[in-house]
Amino acid sequence: MRFLQTKNVKAIVVACNTASALALDEIAKEIDIPIIGVVKPGAKMAVETTRTGNVGVIGTASTVKSGIYNDYIRELDPNITVVSKACPLFVPLVEEGLLEDRVTDDIVARYLQEMKEYNVDVLVLGCTHYPLIRNTIKRFMGEGVHLVNPAFETAKNLKELMVEKKMLNMTGHRPSYEYYVSDGVESFMSFADSVLPVHVRDTQVVDIESY
Repeated sequence: MRFLQTKNVKAIVVACNTASALALDEIAKEIDIPIIGVVKPGAKMAVETTRTGNVGVIGTASTVKSGIYNDYIRELDPNITVVSKACPLFVPLVEEGLLEDRVTDDIVARYLQEMKEYNVDVLVLGCTHYPLIRNTIKRFMGEGVHLVNPAFETAKNLKELMVEKKMLNMTGHRPSYEYYVSDGVESFMSFADSVLPVHVRDTQVVDIESY
């Protein structure tokens, strides 16, 4: 966060469910620019979408253990039943590029059978990796279950925030992109090229500890 401030950013998105759950409130106290996480937008969309009042949430073990999705959803509508499930193997499957693979089908079925038994009609993909196996999850859960992508909802929320604070750039200029990592440059660039709509030409390593 302190490093990003040296780049004169006008807002920061904590694009990780686990970090949003465990650290967002604390780091928001340290800066005077808008900062948003991915949990609240995802929770809000789940509440607005469910018809049966049965909402499923999948995420990392830390996100699920925090109970933050449950808290936000119940805060918006105390009548909703939230079923949470940690799916730790989804992240390595995605990072290994096994987006459409039999082993992914098997793991999805093993983790999400419980969601079917609870008859959820909304499933929150509570980790930024999970939308990359959205097709596999959708096939298993069926057409009657709406998948909520908190990252997508956060992007919409960010635009609304920029409009509200009159900070939205309306000049129509082409955006430029800069990529920084704390380690793992090669693995990042390989993974990024497989999921981003633009080619990652250059990535710089930052010594985060110096900030």
